[in-house]
Amino acid sequence: MMDAKDELLTEVDEVLAPKKKLDIAYLLYLLIGLTLVLGILFPKVYLTDQIYYNSRKVAKLKSEYDTLKEENKVIKASVEAIKYKNQILDTLF
Repeated sequence: MMDAKDELLTEVDEVLAPKKKLDIAYLLYLLIGLTLVLGILFPKVYLTDQIYYNSRKVAKLKSEYDTLKEENKVIKASVEAIKYKNQILDTLF
């Protein structure tokens, strides 16, 4: 009698809460899904990082370019002043 009750309780338990078995197909689907997600997200993250670092380099080069342009203006003014000074000194002697 006790075996019948245990068997009946076991069957009721299986019907109410069936045990999920993780088989090879489930693992394969999981790996394929994970590969697809990484395949889509990795290039986006990589490209975003590359764009960020390249924009930093461009900004640094732009600031250096602007600085060099200003220095060039100062040097040109200095050269003009020296030329003018030499022209004046040449006319005096």
